Amino acid sequence: MAWIAQWGQGIVGFVRDHEAWAAPICFALAFGESLAFVSFLLPATLVLVAVGGLVGQAGLAFLPVFVAAAVGAALGDWLSFWLGRHFEDRVAGLWPLSRHPGMLVRARSYIDRWGAVGVFLGRFLGPLRATVPLIAGLAAMPALPFQAANWTSALVWAFLVLAPGAFGVDAVRGWFA
Repeated sequence: MAWIAQWGQGIVGFVRDHEAWAAPICFALAFGESLAFVSFLLPATLVLVAVGGLVGQAGLAFLPVFVAAAVGAALGDWLSFWLGRHFEDRVAGLWPLSRHPGMLVRARSYIDRWGAVGVFLGRFLGPLRATVPLIAGLAAMPALPFQAANWTSALVWAFLVLAPGAFGVDAVRGWFA
């Protein structure tokens, strides 16, 4: 797990040195974090929190970084939804789902029970973040409720991940000034 810390520190260091890349990097991290299967290999949430801190420290504009992260997250979920819809049950044979078939059953019952609310809430539950959209596609959830939940949750998630660092730094600095 040491490689994860080194990887995260490397990205944060790169953003610190090349501030113009903050928004594209946040887009890529949020996209990967939300994309089925890739998210298991790309633990990006903590890196995004750290980049939010850089936004506050370096005085970067919050809006472009926020929009990039939200759009990346929503597009990652959208692609996962499409993969589930397009490849249907063939997805079950892919790792890690092939090793944990019960996960698909639980996720499917979650979507059947909660629908769009489940898609919205799934964004905030780490292990479900990238699997819920995939399962929503497998379950043939209607696209409009999925996309409504997807885009609104992506906006809220991006704000919650980036804002504490972006705005908290100035607030704390003001308390001690």
